Amino acid sequence: MAEALVIKGLSKRFGGLKAVQDVSFTVQENETVALIGPNGAGKTTSFHLITGFHRPDAGSVLAFGQEVVGLKPHDVCALGMARTFQVAKPFGAMTVLDNVMTGAFLRDRHIAAAERKAREAIEFVGLAAREQTRAKDLTTIDQRRLEMARALATQPKILLLDEVMAGLNPSEIDQAVALVKKLAASGLTIVIVEHVMRAIMAVARHIVVLDHGQKIAEGAPKEIVENPEVIRAYLGSYVHPPAQGDAHA
Repeated sequence: MAEALVIKGLSKRFGGLKAVQDVSFTVQENETVALIGPNGAGKTTSFHLITGFHRPDAGSVLAFGQEVVGLKPHDVCALGMARTFQVAKPFGAMTVLDNVMTGAFLRDRHIAAAERKAREAIEFVGLAAREQTRAKDLTTIDQRRLEMARALATQPKILLLDEVMAGLNPSEIDQAVALVKKLAASGLTIVIVEHVMRAIMAVARHIVVLDHGQKIAEGAPKEIVENPEVIRAYLGSYVHPPAQGDAHA
């Protein structure tokens, strides 16, 4: 299996704050990896560093063997790495279709082709019935679907999902888990930041744990939930892993 994303020695300071300290991990092609840890652990900052929103002070980010440190976010996206944001950022007055077309235009500037790609992404995430709805009128879960559809419309190979289940009720979390599994089954390589551990246990084959900007553990879900350091820093108690076959790479 090829290496899709290789993070080596990633570090970032903001003044006296060491937000990310010498973080390294590898994501294999078609694998789903979770990045977990307490608030302030450096998870979203790591996403910013990986996708070009911040430049690291040290370290490298290789996407399918190509260095992306120093590239602008739109250039990183053009290489095939898309992301969602912790706080959904749609164009509120625009329709779902128009929002997703902004992603599709990355690959094709022809309106008809971009509209076709946008509709495919909208259908994939389950928003076809709302494609003419203004983004600001969507429910929380549908705004999450819109974020994913817009990212999908850029035709990524690697998709970074930043807390797409935040603010969802248990039923909506189940729907979001099903969608992440569907994304994985389509062949995407996924890195997901999430606090909902039952969701992480259902979708991830590999977990990386951050605390105070440092990697404190990584491994299979069962190893992570039994790791005393992870329990102390984040979990607080044992979390039962899903039955074999429930997780998706």
